[in-house]
Amino acid sequence: MFKTPALTGLGICFLISLYYTTWLQGAEPRDPRSFSNGNLIPDEDYSDQPRIVVTRDGTWVCVLTTANGDEGAGAQHMVSTTSKDKGRTWTSLVNIEPPDKARKSSYGLALITPADRVYAFYCYNGDAINTMPDGTAIRDDMQGWLCYRYSDDQGQSWSERQRIDIRRTAADRENQWEGKLQLWWAIGTPAVFDGKVIFGFTKLGRYLLEQGEGWFCRSDNVLTETDPARINWQTLPDGDHGVRNQSFGSVQEEFDVVHLDGEALMVVYRTALGHTASSYSRDGGHSWSTPDALRYSPGGKPIKQPRACPKIWKTKNGRYLLWYHNNSTTTYNNGANAGSRNIAWLTAGRLEDGFVQWSQPEIVAYVEGGLEGCSYPDLIEDGDRTYICATQKTEARVFAVEDRLLTALWNQDGPGTVATNGLVLSLAGDQCKNGATVKAPRLPPLGGEIQGRVARTKAGCGFTVEASVNLADLAPGQPLVDTRDKGGRGWLLQTAEDGAVRLDINDGWQATHWRSDAKSLTPNETHHIAAIVDGRANAIWFVVDGVFCDGGHQRQFGFGRFGYNFKTISGDHLRVGSGVHRVRIYSRAILTSEAVGNFKASKKD
Repeated sequence: MFKTPALTGLGICFLISLYYTTWLQGAEPRDPRSFSNGNLIPDEDYSDQPRIVVTRDGTWVCVLTTANGDEGAGAQHMVSTTSKDKGRTWTSLVNIEPPDKARKSSYGLALITPADRVYAFYCYNGDAINTMPDGTAIRDDMQGWLCYRYSDDQGQSWSERQRIDIRRTAADRENQWEGKLQLWWAIGTPAVFDGKVIFGFTKLGRYLLEQGEGWFCRSDNVLTETDPARINWQTLPDGDHGVRNQSFGSVQEEFDVVHLDGEALMVVYRTALGHTASSYSRDGGHSWSTPDALRYSPGGKPIKQPRACPKIWKTKNGRYLLWYHNNSTTTYNNGANAGSRNIAWLTAGRLEDGFVQWSQPEIVAYVEGGLEGCSYPDLIEDGDRTYICATQKTEARVFAVEDRLLTALWNQDGPGTVATNGLVLSLAGDQCKNGATVKAPRLPPLGGEIQGRVARTKAGCGFTVEASVNLADLAPGQPLVDTRDKGGRGWLLQTAEDGAVRLDINDGWQATHWRSDAKSLTPNETHHIAAIVDGRANAIWFVVDGVFCDGGHQRQFGFGRFGYNFKTISGDHLRVGSGVHRVRIYSRAILTSEAVGNFKASKKD
């Protein structure tokens, strides 16, 4: 007879490990928004601005800046790599420019033509100027010539270097080299329209990173002409000054342009004012409106952004997507004590009366285990799937964007229906009488129930509290929905100071809270409140009356962060407070778009 061998301690540990591995790989998929779950794009050490185009046979060609060292140091140069399996695996790096400490090449843009020619446009320190006029050493990777090479074999080899003349203007003449050296760099995606191509770049009036303004390089025949000598190029706008609002200060950088319709274009760029800026052209880039804060709608709230790259794309469906960081810090610091670039958000735009109007945002990417985020993204549309690549400067990755997230964004301006996936409790009418008590639904752990980070990969890690309220008195501290036990474990939705509402969570060991924007509530008016707790991104945010609470003028951040090691916060009983006439509890973090849809549906009640 076959006998089962006794399990040793090591064997038991192996089976436990196998169980959790199977659990993680089976019913609970990895979060595609987590940067660490993306597929790695090869580099030398430093990795910046991956830009990907798709050839006719489905090959991805990526151009990026890399170096053996940090940004701006060493022999920084342009390389390419290709993928035949939608970014899962990549070929070895091919030099677009060879490494050269004296002549850095950096910050490339990629363009593909109908004939499958791939262009890489980049900044090249062709004159090998590495010092100030007085001989002081400088950082030398954002200056020099605008160059390009092209590939007719899907990035396996590249042509001879070609140079595009950048028209010298006031910004050049006023720099320390009096125009003999041009200071500039680019971050964007070329906009293609009616057989034309245009891309933006930043000119600097002073070294380093001072007096930035927006300029554009346009060609009307690069998509069809194969002879570099016959390709025409223009530096726009007309005149001596680029896109700039003097009242916005020195920091006006990283210009990214999209086509609207006809000859109409839009550009977005970063400032140090806590918001993205934008400008419109109605004549193909020859002239531009005075820049204003980029707003969710004309005259509406500014779209918050630190000194980080805002990235805009026109998608195949004729709509728009904007990548941004949704906070109004004013630096580009991204280290352990800053975190201005973690998390990344998407908002969807539609063209209406010549202007783009934007949806409420969704999380599209975050970095685990700290505050350092990812930035400088690119969008890839391949077949019926959408992908984004981004970088932390030390590594670049590419990941698929969930179809449900994009669908929700595209449909956010629809009539609205109630989300039912994950709905574990719904109370209305007489069920919401003041003091009504029901059994509290069991919620998943927020992160630490199973050996720290393991639980964070669970698809259901998070919850949402939704309530419709009408309060005559907005005094702070009024319980609206409460599941806390005698020891304080559970969660509480309550009124807060200055007309806000607050969510407290407590697992019996630790506690945190977050509040909505000031003046979210008005006395004697019905309000729809959604408090969303995302245990994978470790974020809490509010959507009140269908609007994402972004912190307003009072706070730089509209979303809060919490540690990954929270345990179960479920209480035993749920009590309904005064003035509440509907409660919904979800055992997941619903999308912002779903909260908007629930609000719209509530208006029909």
